[in-house]
Amino acid sequence: MMLERFGHGGDLLTAQELFGIGAGKFIDFSANMNPQGPPACVSRILRDYAGTIGQYPDPASRSLIKKLAAHHGVSELSILAGNGAAELIDLTVRTLQPKVTVVAAPSFVEYRDAALKCGSAVRELALAPEAGFRLTMQGAQTLLATLRGEGLEAGDTLWFLGSPNNPTGQLVDPAIIRKLLIEGEQVVVDEAFMDFVPDAAAISLLEEAAAHDRLFVIRSLTKFYAIPGIRLGYMTASPESIGRIRALQVPWSVNSLAQQIGQAVLADEEYRKDSMNWIAEERPWLENQLQALGLDVYPGAANYVLFALPRGHQLNAKLLQQQLGHRGILIRDASLFNGLDDRFCRIAVRLRKDHLALLKEMKALLERKENLI
Repeated sequence: MMLERFGHGGDLLTAQELFGIGAGKFIDFSANMNPQGPPACVSRILRDYAGTIGQYPDPASRSLIKKLAAHHGVSELSILAGNGAAELIDLTVRTLQPKVTVVAAPSFVEYRDAALKCGSAVRELALAPEAGFRLTMQGAQTLLATLRGEGLEAGDTLWFLGSPNNPTGQLVDPAIIRKLLIEGEQVVVDEAFMDFVPDAAAISLLEEAAAHDRLFVIRSLTKFYAIPGIRLGYMTASPESIGRIRALQVPWSVNSLAQQIGQAVLADEEYRKDSMNWIAEERPWLENQLQALGLDVYPGAANYVLFALPRGHQLNAKLLQQQLGHRGILIRDASLFNGLDDRFCRIAVRLRKDHLALLKEMKALLERKENLI
């Protein structure tokens, strides 16, 4: 059994079964959550929630959508709330029914899974390590020309692009996406980690999507605000597109607790500022420390870091994950992402004390001469 038995990080129950350590005792670098924990307003809402749990949630999430619309300066008609970004990914593919779905390699597995569930063929756009795993205009245009040469017309394909991309942390140049739109393509941009980007307003296409009939932008509230158990995401698209996607959504998809928490965290500017100050200091520090261990580090814009173990070393990603797991530290085996080999790992950016514990164990493992298997 592997740690990512369900395809994702943060599975503490599986970790407990694998390593024989209590689920609450791990330092979890396998899930990309804000390590500061939820804003204080979340605890207050949880204490008071018992008084409203006997009532149905608003099926249209109207108060939450009103807050989101004001927060981003877009029309309420252009926003849909969902049970996490994963639901919105699935709904969008089911609505558009593309013949072919283009995904970057490596990228979040949910894009591929959602496409295959709908009978869409999947084409990979390989991201080169020598280019830092950045999507290039040439790469996108080359694949588009290939698709056209195969007889696929505008509207037949759907491009799924993460910005920042998971697991690479790389942003997508908005010019590439705009070029695809000019060519008639449909594009979904997964901005689940955009809240961690300091200059997000200059990169995000959320506002553009609200007025474009072939652009869809998906966001998550669970990463930045450390509330993954709530399952809360949202998307922007043209009002017509939102209406079509909403028609496929199950009733009461977003529960009342999620709606209340979503509204509250959006208003917590102090938490946002503290989190941005933390990531601005901690991510580059961690990247530098990993490089000092002799690892190939791929600096990104999100709250996680992709790195590769030295070529020829006895450690590979799976073995490193196992060795660290037995020491109470969880990381992602990034070789499970299409496009990455068995040297690649991904870790979340956490607090300094957690980083020091990880770096100490990794240094010892990298320097060991005896067989680790």
